[in-house]
Amino acid sequence: MRIIEHRTWSRHASRHLAGLILCACAAMSACVSHEAPSADSAMAHAQQQALSRELSTKALPSWQDGAARDAILKFIADVTRKGSATYVAPEARIAVFDNDGTLWSEQPMPFQLSFMIEQVKAAASRHPEWQNNPAFKALVVHDTAALAQNRNALLKIIGVANSGMTTDEYDQSIRTWLASAKHPTLNRSYTELVYGPQLELLDLLRTNGFNIWIVSGGTAEFMRVWVTEAYGVPPEQVVGTEEKLKYEVHDGKPVLIRQPGFDFVDDGPGKPVGIFRAIGKRPILAVGNSDGDREMLEYTASGPGETLALLVHHDDPEREFAYDRQSSMARLDKAWDQAVARGWVVVSMKRDWKTVYAPLRGQRSSQ
Repeated sequence: MRIIEHRTWSRHASRHLAGLILCACAAMSACVSHEAPSADSAMAHAQQQALSRELSTKALPSWQDGAARDAILKFIADVTRKGSATYVAPEARIAVFDNDGTLWSEQPMPFQLSFMIEQVKAAASRHPEWQNNPAFKALVVHDTAALAQNRNALLKIIGVANSGMTTDEYDQSIRTWLASAKHPTLNRSYTELVYGPQLELLDLLRTNGFNIWIVSGGTAEFMRVWVTEAYGVPPEQVVGTEEKLKYEVHDGKPVLIRQPGFDFVDDGPGKPVGIFRAIGKRPILAVGNSDGDREMLEYTASGPGETLALLVHHDDPEREFAYDRQSSMARLDKAWDQAVARGWVVVSMKRDWKTVYAPLRGQRSSQ
């Protein structure tokens, strides 16, 4: 189902009202002076039409022609057309994107979880009590179903393993891991598993005055290290799960020390909360891929004026992975039903994307 959900005040009602106003104006034509459109306004209109035609033919080259691409282009054209009823001022053009499964892959498990597993393994010798913990056992053998069932216990272990470092030390540990770690089956660096069609969408939105934020269930600290290079999004525009920190002074130098536990979990109903706290405005465009994004899409789509909710469906086992209702991680079930019921745009990776991954760095420079 790929139908755009535009939350504009009833168009039929507005057209009817416009008709009544025109009739009334006609009846009072003797009292109203009508001026022909100026040459400047006619030229501006022609330029706008030319830009729209260019946008429809050149934008999003890695997207297949179809309802999803058309919905995106129509939405952007609608909200950027000055003087129209659907125009949205640049300061209100807020777009929010989930990260895992929306901007880069997330199977067989979210990539940050792979990083955390390495941290837990490195800390295991200092915590013999973990040996009888079902979450630790599942983590060691990469049992994603068991990890999903023992989520709270897993978060506690991860929190302990992550604690004690300064934020600078943690930042460096992420950089070191990303520099050498590769996906277990795709043989690419994790930061090379970003979706090419989504990079095109990010660029198109930026070109049209959108302010882009990453809103993810992953931790903000983990993402801020690499999102600028990968997506062109500044680190201060990342909303994520927040781990506990403590201010201390070490050798006369103020530092922030990581503590066990979380101050805020940016997933499910937490996403609209995180958006409000960080941005202070309701987005007009939201993109996600799982039930963890459902509330973010719902919050965005229910706003006033023009809105667009996009839901990426992983249905391409040949080029990536296929998973939805039965997945133990990143399940797409309730959000899918809601998308169909409310007219959100469901993007099929198999049908709507000509390619999945962005070209590798060397290939990009040669193109």
